[in-house]
Amino acid sequence: MSFLSLEDQLKSLGQPRVLVVGDLILDRYVSGEVRRISPEAPIPVLAAESSEHRLGGAGNVAVNLASMEARVHVVGVVGDDRPGGMIKDVLGQQGIGADLVVDKSKPTIQKSRMLSGVHQMLRVDWEDPRAIDGDVLQEVRGHVENRLPQSDVVVLSDYGKGTLPPALLAVILAAARAQGVPVLVDPKGADYSRYKGATLLTPNLREAEVAVGHVLDSDEAIVEAGNRLKEQVQIDKVVITLGSRGIYFRDADRGGERGPEGRIPTVARAVYDVTGAGDTVVAILAMCMAEGWDLEPAVDLANHAAGIVVAKLGAHSVQRAELLGSLRAPPVADVPLRVPEAAHPKRLDPSSLAEQVAIWKRADRRIVFTNGCFDVLHAGHVQYLRFARSQGDVLLVGVNSDASIKRLKGESRPLHPLGDRLSVLAALEMVNGVIDFDEDTPLGLIEQVTPDVLVKGEDWAGKGVVGREWVESHGGQVILAPLLEGRSTSAVIESVLRNATPSVGDGPPAAGAPGSVGSSAD
Repeated sequence: MSFLSLEDQLKSLGQPRVLVVGDLILDRYVSGEVRRISPEAPIPVLAAESSEHRLGGAGNVAVNLASMEARVHVVGVVGDDRPGGMIKDVLGQQGIGADLVVDKSKPTIQKSRMLSGVHQMLRVDWEDPRAIDGDVLQEVRGHVENRLPQSDVVVLSDYGKGTLPPALLAVILAAARAQGVPVLVDPKGADYSRYKGATLLTPNLREAEVAVGHVLDSDEAIVEAGNRLKEQVQIDKVVITLGSRGIYFRDADRGGERGPEGRIPTVARAVYDVTGAGDTVVAILAMCMAEGWDLEPAVDLANHAAGIVVAKLGAHSVQRAELLGSLRAPPVADVPLRVPEAAHPKRLDPSSLAEQVAIWKRADRRIVFTNGCFDVLHAGHVQYLRFARSQGDVLLVGVNSDASIKRLKGESRPLHPLGDRLSVLAALEMVNGVIDFDEDTPLGLIEQVTPDVLVKGEDWAGKGVVGREWVESHGGQVILAPLLEGRSTSAVIESVLRNATPSVGDGPPAAGAPGSVGSSAD
């Protein structure tokens, strides 16, 4: 049993090798706004504004693991189609190894969700849940057997879509037991006997009710369900996620005595979307199993991770810095729809910066640094930050304080205060950390971080990039990013002022209104 705090245990968490086997799903999110009802039928018309693809099912488990800096390999099945190719591409972009078997008889599983604001209006599924067989089954089995000796833990992500038929499960579980590799199963269906011999089973409340055949409406009923599953399926440990009621756990028995058990209450302070939260719990538990943690602290950590994910829209992954932020956040009373500080865990301060940079460097992450005012975020910023992120593994953004911007650009700037600018940047998925600085240049910050890559816009060519000498003298490089022509904060502000229609009595723009000169991170 460890006597370290949960925060210290997280800091010491390594990079285990995790093999994920299961149903791969491509999730598509179409977002827009409903402004009218269709004249063809009494249904809302979604005016689509954006479309995004993410990995679901076993893919989302893998993405969560990779986000937590595990070394991940996926074995799964896709169709001979464009969505299958997209799954392969996304896994590659995330640095996740994969053996994908093509089944020409079935389409890649795809789920399309139509969203108006934060509300899901409709979901359209493309799938054929027939169990794999024949050559496809044998090819999947071969990949698993080849990868198993190189794995510290196996995750079986069963969504009931046919990738894990009983015959394949039996082979995987027997081989893992023989090699001493723990197996975590995220189960599906009513018959859990096919998971016999697994190390840990992680059903949610509804799945556990289906498996035991009755409603689990009390703590006593949940404990009895855990006992029954543990004995009937012959597993070592069981975890039942209970939604707003938290997570129940029962650890392995020890020396003939009943293993530790309990229920950890939820830590979520704002719930916007539970999509993918179960995959996040599975990923954290798998990493902790691989590192030999007791079940209780592993569940506690997974609970914090789930609390972060449900405060976001859609399936999202969680990072170590976010978890550290959640663990440090003070307890908060139950206030409906309050956005917690943990929803912005990428916001670093001087005390947490050194620690986060040390975590990244211990994990051999290639750190990219850039900086700017980011006063009015626009398409040029998005392209610039996406380019910067592509130059390494993590992107840290330094942001000028309000006082610093006033000294550089005049009293009319910034338009948005520092807290708002940091929050917007932290919400971008390509950004891994944000920190403000009050000096006129970020040199002190650059020297503290010593990034592997320093990125500035190509408009800095020939001007002398601040920090170049320091970065290059420590083996790093300076890269100039291409800019989106005609986009700058100053140009945006000038356009708004030029096109504004003054009301009666309004005077001209105040003296010192910003001009049109801007830069990539203006």
